[in-house]
Amino acid sequence: MEDKKAEDIVLLDIHEIAGFTDQFVICSGTSDRMLDSLADAVMRKVREVYRIHGRQEGSPEAGWVIVDFGDVVVHIFSPDQRDYYQLEDLWSRGKTLLHLQ
Repeated sequence: MEDKKAEDIVLLDIHEIAGFTDQFVICSGTSDRMLDSLADAVMRKVREVYRIHGRQEGSPEAGWVIVDFGDVVVHIFSPDQRDYYQLEDLWSRGKTLLHLQ
């Protein structure tokens, strides 16, 4: 995601507080086109390296895309939608494993 210019990347370990996944990756993109590119890139890379097919929800036009890989859920937001949903605050009991700004 960093190679594709995602901004403010956070890896959050929530396995002790959520039963549906182990980790969230949360990042921002600056345009609809960038959100789409980030989602495509993460799906392609995970499929190549781990042979796992993700399930995509949301749309770049709506300002958010989620790619669910089971144990890891990737949230890609526009800055406005990220501010609105505030996932880092909502899941603040989780452990931040990585934060790249």
